[in-house]
Amino acid sequence: MSRFQMMHTMIRVFDLEASIAFYTRLLGMQLLRREDFPEGRFTLAFVGYGAEDDNTVVELTHNWDQATPYEIGTGFGHLALGVRDIHGVCAALEQAGAKIPRKPGPMKHGTTHIAFIEDPDGYKVELIDLDTRG
Repeated sequence: MSRFQMMHTMIRVFDLEASIAFYTRLLGMQLLRREDFPEGRFTLAFVGYGAEDDNTVVELTHNWDQATPYEIGTGFGHLALGVRDIHGVCAALEQAGAKIPRKPGPMKHGTTHIAFIEDPDGYKVELIDLDTRG
C-alpha cells in the first residue's frame, strides 16, 4: 500500500462562478468547500464527485486581482473523467453550451472512444468511454 494519496488537481480560473457552474451543473460534481482568503486576495473552491477524504478533487483557485484570463501552460495536459454513452453525454453537454473541440470517437492508434471538452478558461477535460476502454 502506498504512503501517498492523490488529493487534487489545482487550476487557476478567471471567473470563479462560471467555473463552479461548469464543473457542478455540466459535469455533475459537487461544490465541496469554498474559502475566501482576504489577506491573500484569493478564493479556493473544491469540486468533485465525493468527499475529499476518499476522492481526488479539483481545486479552483481564483486570484481576485487577475485582470485578464490565464494562458494555458504547455506543461498542463487535461483532467480525465470516465463516462458511459460518450456520444449521448457529449450531445447533452453541447446542448448545454459546452465547447467540444474533439468530438467523440476512437483514440488514435486505439479502440477506446474519447472526447475533449473545454471549461470556461479553456482547460481540457477528457471524457473516456468506459464501455470501449481497452
